[in-house]
Amino acid sequence: MRIAVAGATGNVGRHVIESATARGHDILTLTRRAGYDLEKGTGLAGALDGVDAVIDVANVTTTSTRRSREFFTAVSSHLLAAERDAGVGHHVALSIVGIDGVDAAYDAGKLAQEALVTRGDVPFTLQRATQFHEFAEQIVRQLSLGRLTLVPKGLARPVAARDVGARLVELAEAGPAGRVRDLTGPREERLADMVRRMIAFDGVKRRVVEFPLPGRFGRATASGQLRGGADAQRGTIDFDAWLRSPDHTALRAGAGAATSA
Repeated sequence: MRIAVAGATGNVGRHVIESATARGHDILTLTRRAGYDLEKGTGLAGALDGVDAVIDVANVTTTSTRRSREFFTAVSSHLLAAERDAGVGHHVALSIVGIDGVDAAYDAGKLAQEALVTRGDVPFTLQRATQFHEFAEQIVRQLSLGRLTLVPKGLARPVAARDVGARLVELAEAGPAGRVRDLTGPREERLADMVRRMIAFDGVKRRVVEFPLPGRFGRATASGQLRGGADAQRGTIDFDAWLRSPDHTALRAGAGAATSA
């Protein structure tokens, strides 16, 4: 198959590329470096000719409801239009478990993306997944003040980005299936516990303080709404196995980490 990957250099995208390459597929990477600006639609005209499936894992780092909607609406609209014009038969999209009714912050953009994909002209598969193990690294980078790291109160069933990437390639091979079973990690976790274990594993010192996020997104995170149900498909790599793997980028002693509280 010829598979185009949007977001090929991101947390999930690099695993999509690795898995698809290992399975013998021909890959087109839709990156800025290769001349494609997905938000503006630059470079897409004619680029998807001969492509069998597009896997969209393009991402933006934001907590702004407006920015998230703008990004995911623009990227999905441009990709779907280019796919339709090129006769691409399958669009595979990645979204988030449990976001129904959480039309705020980052999740608002994913809901907008889902609406475009499910109502569009291109046959699709929609895979919702839970938060990635890599989120623990992001928390330390983004919510650290000196030797203190603030961690949102939350229950999760985190999944390895590697498991997600491999699953998306399998779905691309299988053909359009609409919305498929949610994908979650194998074990339930508290976000604060994940961060504490990570900084201990990396041998750095940092105090971890759990706090409740405000608003609908914060309530959904704290309640465990975003962890998925009993009928979800389970990934195979748990958080501790991920810590021991090359996929985890160890924290540097001077950059952040803890004696946990």
